[in-house]
Amino acid sequence: MPASAHHRAVNSDGPNHRRSNEAHCTQARNGRSVRGSRPRSHRLRRRRHPRSGGAESAAPAEEPIEITFGYIADFNGASVHAIAAELGLWEKYGLKAETPVFTNGPLQIQALGTGDLDFGYVGPGAMWLPASGQAQVISVNATGNGDRVIAQPGIESIKDLKGKTVAVPEGTSGDMILNLALESAGMTIADVEKVVMDPATAVAAFASGQVDAAGLWYPLISTIETQVPDLNILASNEDFKDTVAFASGFVGANDFVAENPEATTKVLQVVREALDYRKANLDEVIALTAKMMKLDPEVVKTDAGNVTYFDSAELDALIEDGTVHSWLTGMNNYFVGAGKVTDPADPATYFTSELFLAAGTK
Repeated sequence: MPASAHHRAVNSDGPNHRRSNEAHCTQARNGRSVRGSRPRSHRLRRRRHPRSGGAESAAPAEEPIEITFGYIADFNGASVHAIAAELGLWEKYGLKAETPVFTNGPLQIQALGTGDLDFGYVGPGAMWLPASGQAQVISVNATGNGDRVIAQPGIESIKDLKGKTVAVPEGTSGDMILNLALESAGMTIADVEKVVMDPATAVAAFASGQVDAAGLWYPLISTIETQVPDLNILASNEDFKDTVAFASGFVGANDFVAENPEATTKVLQVVREALDYRKANLDEVIALTAKMMKLDPEVVKTDAGNVTYFDSAELDALIEDGTVHSWLTGMNNYFVGAGKVTDPADPATYFTSELFLAAGTK
């Protein structure tokens, strides 16, 4: 899915200190650099100011809770933020949100851990990080069908990739689809020459013929198809729909979610209302998101067309009947097989389903 880019790592290893996190994010609305490391107590501090006037107007005015909520600049990663900004949802629910844009999900998980971010967005390829205890999943976003293993003309099957160079952004849904495809053909990653690249570099490398294949997603593949129209698609999400759901989601810092239930509930109220609006007004939201990201609406439309979206009521039902738990469990099984994690946590310990459901009753 557009890690997936929605969940897509430019460099899955990422920098390992706070300054590097800041270098990889920019303020979504005005382009200024985001400075992390503000104490959370500062972000959450609220003051009450008495209004001027008589007794009837003397009720205190409560300042909004300040939070930081990262995103990735594709439709799946940015559409909820675009809706929240357009509809004034942050203000409606008593929040003041700083919304830095990141290049991938793993960097956001890192920023959650260092205190530079309170909430973020990750695609399916980074869901192993919450499963390894590094974050809480506060809401599912969508399930994707936009990932593909693509190959140069003349390469007709996954088995033909043996010994070939395959570009892939590490820790992304492109990485997932590649590993699943190799496994389905009785192969492993050791049978190909895996070349780790950020998404933009992988696009350029494939389009120029520098690599034989790639694990990528739409709309990146649409860009490639304009230059290599006869490329071959060797595998897609649909091939593995009975095994793995490519679910993306919104995540929160472990300690922040535990220590700040009011702020987390308000964030979930924003998310729930934005999910409802997106499901009911998809074309409008495509235009809003394209405008926010300064992208061609047709490219964004292609991105959105490869995803299944849910409103909050549908997610409530999928949580209550165990479907979401099974999605996350299936993804954990994949991550174990792919060597991402050896002993993943039960989804019940890192998916805050009760908070999500409760936010719908406030």
